[in-house]
Amino acid sequence: MTAPSPRRQFAATTTALLDERPDLALVWAEISGQYFGDAVRRHPERVVNVGIREQLLVDVGAGMALAGMRPVVHTIGSFLVERAFEQVKLGFAHQAVGGVLVGSGGSFDVAAGGRTHQSPGDVALLDTVPGMHVHAPGTAAETDDVLRRVVTGAGLHYVRVVEQVNDAAFPADGHLHVVRRGAGATVVALGPVLDAVLAATADRDVSVLYSATVRPLDVTTLVSVAGAQPVPEVVLVEPWYAGTSARVVADALRDRPSRLLALGVRREEVRRYGTPAEHVAAHGLDAPGLRASLDAFLG
Repeated sequence: MTAPSPRRQFAATTTALLDERPDLALVWAEISGQYFGDAVRRHPERVVNVGIREQLLVDVGAGMALAGMRPVVHTIGSFLVERAFEQVKLGFAHQAVGGVLVGSGGSFDVAAGGRTHQSPGDVALLDTVPGMHVHAPGTAAETDDVLRRVVTGAGLHYVRVVEQVNDAAFPADGHLHVVRRGAGATVVALGPVLDAVLAATADRDVSVLYSATVRPLDVTTLVSVAGAQPVPEVVLVEPWYAGTSARVVADALRDRPSRLLALGVRREEVRRYGTPAEHVAAHGLDAPGLRASLDAFLG
């Protein structure tokens, strides 16, 4: 049976958690409503559609958190993070309350919707919020795992659910998983770029690490694996703005000489609608593009 998309899995898991937890609420702004029918019918007092009012969406969720509930707040990532960033910063972070923000669409899922629906800067922007946890599940199974952990946990979390997926799922336990161990450079794949990284490095003697947890990043495993080289060489691959996690990697290796290549969405805007796959290729994040960057960096 084909696995559901991460967004559909997000809705299914959230609906199940609403059945299990009387303190859980879902607030959304029109997006994904086609998946929330059961949740609305079973829990109308805790499932709220605010319409296309993203700042209100976040503030309603923050108010629920202040009242002792655990809110799941959802719409497309560009509207949730970029349009309502002040509400995230003040309503949740400044008030020191927790919640689960779930953004769909990612960098290019809605390529046909134009720049308003593309959010390659969401992770970098949320990285400025103290205490923000960021998750980028690469499969439906990881989406389910992440949601169950963060809903039952504490703190403020952002879960990025996109249509691009990996073949294999790993526990969303906050660790970098060693997918392949080699004698050369260490390639770190965050979120749903693992398949392209594995294809691009198939004949290279490199280590490949993967995690669906972006913040906090598991630098202990990173240093353990990369530190095996006399001069660690790290290639960081992220499906959002290139360099978003470079400061974390650089800080982890600050006490020794090292080389770092940060790959991701380039800052130059692609002013054509195209398809998600075409945007991925345009930014060099498909297997051929990654391979070309690796060859130029590692020789």
